[in-house]
Amino acid sequence: MSALTKLHPNAAVSLEKWHAMVASKDLGELDAILHPDATFRSPMAFKPYQSAQAVALLLRTVLTVFEDFAYHRQLASEDGLSVVLEFGARVGEKRIKGIDLVQFDADGRIVDFEVMVRPFNGLQALGAEMGARLGHLLPAFKPGA
Repeated sequence: MSALTKLHPNAAVSLEKWHAMVASKDLGELDAILHPDATFRSPMAFKPYQSAQAVALLLRTVLTVFEDFAYHRQLASEDGLSVVLEFGARVGEKRIKGIDLVQFDADGRIVDFEVMVRPFNGLQALGAEMGARLGHLLPAFKPGA
């Protein structure tokens, strides 16, 4: 992956919308850039969550959990349909670093959103907070549920 790779035009438009929504802490337009069958891959769960509804629920919630969230770097795949977004944030007193691996379709809709976080104690803090807020809702979005 290279930061110099040009994004597919539709992916670039959606990514610009994503960055604007995150900056304003308002994901009101998120549904417009999510594919109906989008998948979310959590750093805390082995199996992915499936559906645009699940992805939106998780992203809207994590935006309220993270403090001092900021993206630092962006890398794109050769086909221009995937990006890696490096970020930093805080969960309570724990500082975390992470990456969002975002895959778009040719229409610019997010089809896969995967998150990786370190260090482990920051991931634990994130998992505990997300579990407290969404633990009762998330099983319905797992395959076979």
